[in-house]
Amino acid sequence: MNLVLLGPPGAGKGTQAKKLLDEFAIPQISTGDILRDAVRRGTPLGKKAGPLMAAGKLVPDDVVVDLAIERLRQPDCGRGFVLDGFPRTIPQAEALDVALGKAGKKLDGVISLQVPEETLVERISGRRCCPKEGSAYHVYQKPPRRTGQCDLCGSELIQREDDKPDKVRERLAVYAAQTAPLEAYYAKRGLLRGISGVGTPEGIYAEIKKSLDWS
Repeated sequence: MNLVLLGPPGAGKGTQAKKLLDEFAIPQISTGDILRDAVRRGTPLGKKAGPLMAAGKLVPDDVVVDLAIERLRQPDCGRGFVLDGFPRTIPQAEALDVALGKAGKKLDGVISLQVPEETLVERISGRRCCPKEGSAYHVYQKPPRRTGQCDLCGSELIQREDDKPDKVRERLAVYAAQTAPLEAYYAKRGLLRGISGVGTPEGIYAEIKKSLDWS
């Protein structure tokens, strides 16, 4: 089972990917994780990506593609995989198709989690974290016992700069611009499954399985 999981920030991709991993014992492959690991290990591709990431610049398609393909060749992907955050552009999608074809594999489906913008802004802008303990909270979904204070150490909770509403809207606009052509690309091939990302995690997961005829 080879899947691509699409969805804007805050759509719940991580939650649904974990459910797929738990049920089917296949790895979740995040390009962000791959990039950070390659930089940490000092691989040739990591050395290319590191300075760009440090400068806040986009890593070129060819580097991202090479890292993703390298990861897909590892033994734990033999039974399948869930790609999270890749591909993000049409050239990346085309390169993935070529690589899978050479390996005698193909995608079984592309899941797109769809959530209204205002819901996403509320989800993301409500996040808070403790700068000391690293523990995470949410002003609506998981509030601390004392408003604005960490339950573990009492430190004042902070909001990440890119979780502020104006920054969230910017991130969502970038995602929409990148992903609209990608969804059309996969829809044309009959692979795209649009799933509402609003509801309980269990209900959303049931819809994902139903869309792929696994229920």
